Amino acid sequence: MTTGDELKAAVSARRDLGPDFEDALVESFLDKVGQEVDRRVDERLAGAPRPKAPAKGSDGQRLALAIVSLSLGTLSTVALAFAGGGRAMALIPIWVGIIVVNVVFNSSREK
Repeated sequence: MTTGDELKAAVSARRDLGPDFEDALVESFLDKVGQEVDRRVDERLAGAPRPKAPAKGSDGQRLALAIVSLSLGTLSTVALAFAGGGRAMALIPIWVGIIVVNVVFNSSREK
């Protein structure tokens, strides 16, 4: 039964039953209208595309990580170059660590 039919039936029942049952008829009608609204909303929500889960890292976070990584790596390289004394081998774990952090962060974002 459509909402219009429900309203016609409620008005007809009010005429038949009289004003003593008016409150009950109005409540019943409003309940049915509410159920119809709920049903329609549920249908629309079921047909709507689901939003994608937000990425773990935003573009701003990726850019910040890249800038900080390159800055720290460059400063470490310059500091070790000026320090001399065969400390250049310490650059390998520093740059490997920077690369690993960036790869892990960016691969977790794509999932």
